[in-house]
Amino acid sequence: MPGLIDCHCHVLQSTSNLAALSVESANYAAARAFEIMRGMLSRGFTTVRDVGGADFGIAKAVEEGLVEGPRVIYGGKALTATGGHGDYRSKGQYYEDPSYHVPRISRLCDGVDALRLAVRDEVRKGAHHIKIMANGGVASPTDRITSDQYSEEEIRAVVDEATMAGLYVSSHTYTSRSIQRAVRNGVLSVEHGNLADRETLELILASGAFLVPTLIIFKSLAEEGVADGLPAELATKIGDMLDRGMRVVEQAHQLGIRMAFGTDLIGAMHRRQSEEFDLRADLVPAPDLVRMATVNGAALIRKDTSLGQVKPGFEADLIAVRGNPLENARLLANPSGNLAFIMKGGRFIKQPS
Repeated sequence: MPGLIDCHCHVLQSTSNLAALSVESANYAAARAFEIMRGMLSRGFTTVRDVGGADFGIAKAVEEGLVEGPRVIYGGKALTATGGHGDYRSKGQYYEDPSYHVPRISRLCDGVDALRLAVRDEVRKGAHHIKIMANGGVASPTDRITSDQYSEEEIRAVVDEATMAGLYVSSHTYTSRSIQRAVRNGVLSVEHGNLADRETLELILASGAFLVPTLIIFKSLAEEGVADGLPAELATKIGDMLDRGMRVVEQAHQLGIRMAFGTDLIGAMHRRQSEEFDLRADLVPAPDLVRMATVNGAALIRKDTSLGQVKPGFEADLIAVRGNPLENARLLANPSGNLAFIMKGGRFIKQPS
């Protein structure tokens, strides 16, 4: 079958304390990222979409064979408002946004003009898409899950700039209100969506947007986030996000929304990437789950003429599974036991066994 595609990754997030990345050495952060990426490839993920942090240097290192990893479809730094989900400063920190070259996943941008400039800068650096933080999040210290971030005018400006460059916009969004604001203003890729109601899901369907649920991150954060560096006061934000997210996946499938496979894992939890298959296996039929991680993912990243299928003229990204994942998608949740070989670009990563 085709190599797997994870459409929501952060390869630079080597710790659950995201504020720590702002004071980390870029060289050390890259070394940790390459280790994380080798793990992804060993699990059969031959392509990943990084939605905050990775840049042309990370992608180029893989393309040139300097490091072993999946091909990286990157968006550069996510755009965040002051006090938004990508602003990891504590209440008592007053420094301005650090240098772009600091290995954090986001950049502070406020106002239409600043956002237009930031999009143009990410386009200049080769971004494949643009990411905005349009809702509160778990790992950010000064916002609430329910807070909307960016005005609709600001969102429209980002979408306008991205569209002019031939790119699309993805948005970090959980609540119905935030999702509706994003989709109404042209966002194509809705990340997470755990708190969406049926009306919101119907809007996503009508707009033709993709939904990229990320379930395993909430299970992982609840079980080991604090031990991995997540500040204990932020762990209280997790709540019932996993259960509600699972219900959204089930409803979205019933409605026929295009969904891709995403994980959003950070720190030591990257190793749990394949467990996303376990969480979705009871929510959608096996063929549809496999499609999320192959065909749908390729369509979202606009590589559906070269990735996501076993077809003449496509990249030779292939995995061989012991058993039929179209009957039992949970086979993919155990890559060490069930992947007989892994090939990327016609070269064996794991030899046939």
